[in-house]
Amino acid sequence: MAVSISQVSFEHHRVAFGIGEASPRISWRFEGDGTDWFQTGYSIEVSRQGKSDIFDFTSPDSVLVDWPTVALSSAESALIRVKSYGGDSGIDTDWSEAFPVETGLLADDDWSGAQVIAANKTTEQNAPHQPILLRKSFPLEGDIASARLYITAYGLYEASINGQRVGDAVLAPGWQSYNHRLVYDTYDVTSLLQDGSNAIGIQVGEGWYAGRIGFDVSRNVWGDTLGAFALLVVTKADGSKETIPTDLSWSSSTGAITTSEIYDGEYYDSTHDQPGWTTVDFNPPENAEWIGVKALTSPLGRLTAPDGPPIRRLEEVELKEVITTPSGATVLDFGQNLVGWLRLKVTGPAGTKIKLVHVEVLENGEIATAPLRSATQADYLVLSGNGTQTWEPTFTYHGFRYVQVDNWPVSQTPLDKDAVKAIVVHSDMQRTGEFETSNTLLNKLVENILWSLKGNFMSVPTDCPQRDERLGWTGDAHAFSPTSNFLYDTAGFWKGWLKDVVSEQLASNNIVPVVVPNVPSVGPVFPTAVWGDVVVANAWNAYESFGDLSALKAQYVGAKAWIDSGIPRGPDGLWDHSYFQFGDWLDPKAPNDDPGAATTNSGLVADAYLVYVTGLVAKMATELGLDDEAARYEDSVKILKTAYQNAWIDADGIVAYETQTGLALSLYFGLFPEGQDEAAAGRLQKIIADNQYLVGTGFAGTHLLGLTLTKYNLTGEFYNMLLQTTVPSWLYQVVMNGTTTWERWDSLLPDGTVNPNMMTSFNHYAFGSVANWMFRTIGGLAPAEPGWKTIRIAPVPGGGLTAAKTTFLSPYGTVAVDWQLDGDTGFDLKVVLPPNARAEVTLPGGEAKVLTVGSGTHLFNTSGV
Repeated sequence: MAVSISQVSFEHHRVAFGIGEASPRISWRFEGDGTDWFQTGYSIEVSRQGKSDIFDFTSPDSVLVDWPTVALSSAESALIRVKSYGGDSGIDTDWSEAFPVETGLLADDDWSGAQVIAANKTTEQNAPHQPILLRKSFPLEGDIASARLYITAYGLYEASINGQRVGDAVLAPGWQSYNHRLVYDTYDVTSLLQDGSNAIGIQVGEGWYAGRIGFDVSRNVWGDTLGAFALLVVTKADGSKETIPTDLSWSSSTGAITTSEIYDGEYYDSTHDQPGWTTVDFNPPENAEWIGVKALTSPLGRLTAPDGPPIRRLEEVELKEVITTPSGATVLDFGQNLVGWLRLKVTGPAGTKIKLVHVEVLENGEIATAPLRSATQADYLVLSGNGTQTWEPTFTYHGFRYVQVDNWPVSQTPLDKDAVKAIVVHSDMQRTGEFETSNTLLNKLVENILWSLKGNFMSVPTDCPQRDERLGWTGDAHAFSPTSNFLYDTAGFWKGWLKDVVSEQLASNNIVPVVVPNVPSVGPVFPTAVWGDVVVANAWNAYESFGDLSALKAQYVGAKAWIDSGIPRGPDGLWDHSYFQFGDWLDPKAPNDDPGAATTNSGLVADAYLVYVTGLVAKMATELGLDDEAARYEDSVKILKTAYQNAWIDADGIVAYETQTGLALSLYFGLFPEGQDEAAAGRLQKIIADNQYLVGTGFAGTHLLGLTLTKYNLTGEFYNMLLQTTVPSWLYQVVMNGTTTWERWDSLLPDGTVNPNMMTSFNHYAFGSVANWMFRTIGGLAPAEPGWKTIRIAPVPGGGLTAAKTTFLSPYGTVAVDWQLDGDTGFDLKVVLPPNARAEVTLPGGEAKVLTVGSGTHLFNTSGV
């Protein structure tokens, strides 16, 4: 029997390099087969500045424990080892391997000398901004011990030193609410520098910052001039430091990228390339002009180190098929709807202009561009004619499965999988959840949900990755967050985005915008339920998943402000119903051109959620030890519940809108008078059966429907719903060969044509929120307390499934639940728990007896299931 420490981490950083916390909390995961092993104490060794200190603690805590010594200073690194003690078990771990942590620049003064620099030219007006090149040569003398590049941009940047690219992040520094927060990144560039002459170059594209974003042609939402802000810090072997900041000594130019836009793709003209422009020996081509730079307003006061991981290239997808369409066009099929771009390896005559148009689906055999609306998703590559070129775009991304290729030089380069690859990009979060059943359609559904998550977790949680939108819609994120928190470690991702949610809210009279970052073309900020409720629900969902009380405390500010003054109230304390509500958005019976006209009144939806999120704020206050505030919100819940009953439930317990959503919300949120809920659950069951077990919910109801039915022991009814394959259902999209989840239940109509409404995406994660029920109920796996210290294991088989296997990388280590149903042996359950965690296990069938077990492998069997 052995126990070891497998991973040490700091705050919620996947890699703790250039972090913004001077006293980062420390966590460690375990592995091993120790039975009922619990930590009773631990030691932390901190090695820094040539000295090591060991700190001993008597505590069972192994997640987000306090930094044990004096805070790190700016740009300081340390190595951390941890050892855990098993107390009565007599088993202690060995020391873990040493894990590094390094802070970024913690104070504005640390950026001394750095300016935001832009090309000294007139910026483009009412047109795309051509990416700019910024360059500086500089000498270095003596042995270099280490070097760090701290960098951000007004726009998106890509840096190189001595001709070599810095780091592997793309679309950096991502998208933030730039008026409140601008992320800078830190890179170790020691190996890129040399004794003697050096050169650094930064290319900056418009990105979200100055590009066309939102529903109209407006540009320059946060600024109209592209610029870079950087500081290169070189530490010599003798301990001395030399800095190279962005300042007015740099020079600027433009290169081969004519335009590179989020919605409209990139135009790359190789004839304007400036090879070697980031090298020491660079000689500008005759057609290139290098000019000076100018200074822009400083971002000091808004600079922040990242909370979440950067966007990276994470997968490559090979070409599946080359199609000739009925019109004679050439279309590439990658077999998977994905988000990213193409990498080309091509030889052709000089001046050949290759055009690439990216779409999600074909219609009548041709590329379907109508769902893109005004976005073109078109890349252009003009060849140099100088041998084989390897190219991919730099400052754009696309949502696509199919790419129409025009003017490919097929005589010199066959159009095949060697010439084109699809590059998948998204925020580089750690994968934590895996799920598989005996039903191949359900497995494919989860795979599709996973792909939609990857395609829309692009620094912010977007609604879709292809059309002229791609915005941080708050309602979509609200519905999907529990599912995302299981599939990936999203703690840092949500922490950063929720900072922006609260910042935007506090700047808007405590009203949460419907998209964050707030984009003016979406319209003036207005209060709306479910969408605005994200500031409460996502904060609580993150706390349940990651157990971070400090993050909850920071997010409580926004949650409290929303409940106390952001929501307009009527005389009864419920919503003022003169305000617009999205309601049960995209209810399957809503008119195609009016997705908010659901079968459930939007006022009922708003009021139901108000009671729910007020209760969540009461729970948050309790967790934070704010007992008086918790009591106040608990009293408010009682008052609001009575008001809800008076407004929406009659004396016989009938809801004003007896729909799947109307009943599910009232049941799940506990809004019925005592003794009336069981009859209501029976009516919900009948409504579902009378609807042939097809879905009748939109954004507000879908993510809670399965949980509601299971709460009232109607899990079998939801299995029946989940396994339907006709529209509207989850598996309809699967049998229609979807590879991601769709915005509409019928984004693709049964005859294979595209839904003609202009709001039709084939990569939307909101309805994928059903996976939360699947993980909790089929897989039987969920946290029993915030942070997974105690785990709830309660699988409920059904739907003809004979097996399911679910694993989750918890903050303590890997949890695995594996069950099989056999007519001879009954229900067999295998549970594997990590050290320092416990589980409450409920077996299906018979009495709901809860068994509490500790770490190790546990086998259970029960008959009669």
